[in-house]
Amino acid sequence: MSAIDSQAASPRNEWRKQTPGHAGWARTARAGDPHKYYMVSVDTHGIEPNDYLEQRIERKYLDRIPRMEIDEDGAQWTICEGMKPVLVKPGRNYEKHLPALESFEDIDMFQPYSKRFEAADVRRNHAGTDIAQRLADADADGIDAEIIFPNKGLLAFGTPDPVFQGAMFRAWNRWALETFGEHWTRFMPMAMIATGDLEGAMAEVQWAAERGFKGLTMPNKPIFGPLKDGELQYNDKSFEPLWSLIEEVDLPMTFHVSTGRDPRAVGGNGGALINYVSHSMSTVMDPLVHLISSGVFERHPRLKAGSIEGGIGWVPWMVETLDYAHKAHHMWVRPVLPEPPSFYYRRNCFSAFMNDRSTLLLAEELNLVKNFMWSNDYPHHEGSWPYSAASIERQMDTLSEESREKILGLNAAQVFKLDVPE
Repeated sequence: MSAIDSQAASPRNEWRKQTPGHAGWARTARAGDPHKYYMVSVDTHGIEPNDYLEQRIERKYLDRIPRMEIDEDGAQWTICEGMKPVLVKPGRNYEKHLPALESFEDIDMFQPYSKRFEAADVRRNHAGTDIAQRLADADADGIDAEIIFPNKGLLAFGTPDPVFQGAMFRAWNRWALETFGEHWTRFMPMAMIATGDLEGAMAEVQWAAERGFKGLTMPNKPIFGPLKDGELQYNDKSFEPLWSLIEEVDLPMTFHVSTGRDPRAVGGNGGALINYVSHSMSTVMDPLVHLISSGVFERHPRLKAGSIEGGIGWVPWMVETLDYAHKAHHMWVRPVLPEPPSFYYRRNCFSAFMNDRSTLLLAEELNLVKNFMWSNDYPHHEGSWPYSAASIERQMDTLSEESREKILGLNAAQVFKLDVPE
């Protein structure tokens, strides 16, 4: 057993194992249980090699791709042309990168985050690097199929140049096809589409459809970066040919967190929480609101679009607020949709979550069960792997058996056209 897989104490990860159990459930989320639910994690991440881009992208872009740089202090930074530099490893004078120690904090907190990793955190940091390990990890976590998104490839979103973005996306899509093509029914990457370049986007959608991709993933904003007045948005009618093509090839669209603008907006005290909640998670709502409000789903009723990794707590608020504004602001609203906005979310949209018991308490009452999908976010730290069964038992105890079946796998099977074993 390697050091990564050791059972060394990880006290700050013990909460992951806590569970009320599954007493009274007809089926379970436990791997190996003959009555296990069919489980699809609709948000996992492919772990790319460091050189996946430079090995596949056009040579003219090599000096622009995301890269690692080391400063005079020995600190390592990720450089991405549309984002501020990201500190990966502090240098010799690491104190200058850390907030001052608060009076209520333990002295151990005043050190680089890499020194605060427990054995369980190290295990997640090293997972998913090859197919054999990924298969074993999925089996042990009870996962029957995975919808896969980029990992290092998330940096490919970070440019305001949609043509360059498209070149990086094409490289990732070819890597994903090479890596997962022989396991297409178990591991299903979403083809990355740079929507800011309409011609390139349409060509890549056609390419992905012809090669059997199960879905597409697009940036939360067509042009990466802070919102600018007059900038291209998803409510623009210029996207009509793209929506028509996607409806024709019948592939669901997904919008993943941290793909429209730099999520690392705030530094200093509380930055990790502030950025996660306010500048990463919440951005997945934007493209769905644009598509619903501008009539895209009325004009293209067979389109499917979903938010990924952004949770579901905002969904009840969003559909209620859209409906309220649709009535209260009737004198300003255009186009005048023939149905309330909530109708289009329920018919055309879905949202993936990892941990959201408070919203699941309302899922059946608000008729949103068929719109919610679960994920373990393998192998990221905010995900539930390798203790997904315990996480599911903590969250889904109030749901009916039928609702659990839908949220854990059957909804995803319907949207992504997966074969469900009897």
